[in-house]
Parts: sequence; C-alpha cells; structure tokens
Amino acid sequence: MRSTGTAAPPRRRRGNRGTDRPAQALVLSLPASLIVGLLFVVPLGLLVWMSMTDWPLLGEPSFVGLAQYGAILDGPLFLDAVWFTVRYTVITTVILTVVALGLALLVQQTRLGTGLLRTAFFLPASMGLAVASLLWFALYSDEVGPLSDLLMAVGLVDEPVNWLGTPGGALWSTVLMVLWRFAGFYMIILLTGLQSIPTQVYEAARIDGAGWWRTFTGVTLPLLRPTLALVLVLSVTGSLLAFEQFYVLTGGGPDNSTVTVVATIFRQAFTLFDLSRAAAMSVVVLIALVLANIVQLSLIRKGGDS
Repeated sequence: MRSTGTAAPPRRRRGNRGTDRPAQALVLSLPASLIVGLLFVVPLGLLVWMSMTDWPLLGEPSFVGLAQYGAILDGPLFLDAVWFTVRYTVITTVILTVVALGLALLVQQTRLGTGLLRTAFFLPASMGLAVASLLWFALYSDEVGPLSDLLMAVGLVDEPVNWLGTPGGALWSTVLMVLWRFAGFYMIILLTGLQSIPTQVYEAARIDGAGWWRTFTGVTLPLLRPTLALVLVLSVTGSLLAFEQFYVLTGGGPDNSTVTVVATIFRQAFTLFDLSRAAAMSVVVLIALVLANIVQLSLIRKGGDS
C-alpha cells in the first residue's frame, strides 16, 4: 500500500555553538590584543632590555645584567627623590580625597545653585596640568602675581610672600595648585558613587534614629568604598608620577628639594643621556606602582570584608 503523505525534509545538523564561541571571542579580541602588544608589551620588553645593557647613543649596546639597578643606589639624588615623592603622594592623596569628598557631599542634593557649583568646581579639571601650572606660576610671581598684593591689602602679611623660594613653601604651593586642579575631577567621581546609593538605605537609617555622622560612617562610607578605591588608585598613581607641576613651578628647586622620581628619570635620560640607567629607574617605578595599587586594593577589600 502506497503512502499518501509527503516525505519529511531531512533535518539540518546544528553546529556546536558552544565550541564556536571561544573562536569568535578570540577573533574579536585579536585587534585589541595586537594594539596592546604593539603599544605596551613590546615597549615594555625593550625597556627591560635597555635596563640590563649599557646602551650608548651611538654604537652597539653591551649586556651588563643587573648592574644598572645597583648603580641606581649610588646616586643620592634618586633616593632623595623617592622620599620626596612618597611624602608628596601621602599629603596630596589625603588632602585631595577629603576635599573632593566634602565637595561631593556639598553638591549631592539637587537644589537651587547646585548645578552652578558643580560646574564651578569641575571647571579647573578641563584645563591641562601644564597650563594650570603656568597659571599658578604667574599667580605666585612677586612681580605680576596678585596673591601677595591681596594678602598685603587685607593685612595678613607685611611684605611679598616668597611662595616658591623655600622647600616647604614650594611643596605646599604645588599641593595647593594640584588641589585646585583635581578636586573637581575627583568630586565628580565621588558624586557618581553617592548618587548610586539607594535612598531607601538613608530612609531606613533615619527610621532607626541615626544622626548625620552615624549615617555617614555607617552607610555612606561603606557603600562608597569601591568609588573611594578608584579615587585612591588614581590619586596615588598620579602623585607618584608627578612631573609637570614641579617642572613648571619649581624646576626641582630650591636646592633639588622638589625633585620627583619622574624628574630624576627625565634628567638621567635627556640631560645626562644615560638611557640604560633611566630605563632601570623606570622599571623600578613601574614595579613600585603595581605593588602600591595591589596593596591599596587588598586593604580596601579586607576592610570591606571585615
């Protein structure tokens, strides 16, 4: 007996999509991997190789092993620069974080004039660091700067202030300029973290009778921990790599009292033309940056778990 129905079409074999996804991911990430390799991995490898050789401007380099790293300790200027950079990093990070958090709390609530204050606080961040340093160099100037004249006009000082003429004055004058330049930028980051905290948490704290300080320490700071971690990493990294502000404002003076680590590397490479030792210093700074960020994130993570 013949079948009157039509034959069913053959089923198509479905490819194993699970095994195709790793291949697709590899293909999609290949351009970014090539860019990272060309712009980061290859220069980093060349830097490490330069630090282990005697690399002249002309001629063939000769391999010297770790001798360049040992020679770093022979120069007292580098060790003094490390100590100054660490002091500057601690001072700047603490003051900048506290001021930025205060500004973020000030403009957290939307009310009349909040938008204007946010814009005013953030406006210096739109200026380049070198340009900001030149601006404050003019403000600190005894000849054309208005700061000393303003202080004398209100009777706070009797004579022009030598803002950059002493080691302490040069350091704190630079810290003031950096605070003006970056406080608004970090304020925006912290403001984003504050606005991501649910309002229900604050309402629950009020119902429990928590005051402003108890709410700040028990609710705001714990929930703001990831944002604070980002601010700390950015501030510490930027401070350890400080160069433009001191190069423009103080030139490393007076008496090499404001020479940073990056300024020492710059001097070693482009003034003394000792590329190998400058490369060794750069490797040491890179390792220090990685370790500092690891320690920061570990401490913040432990604080969040406790």
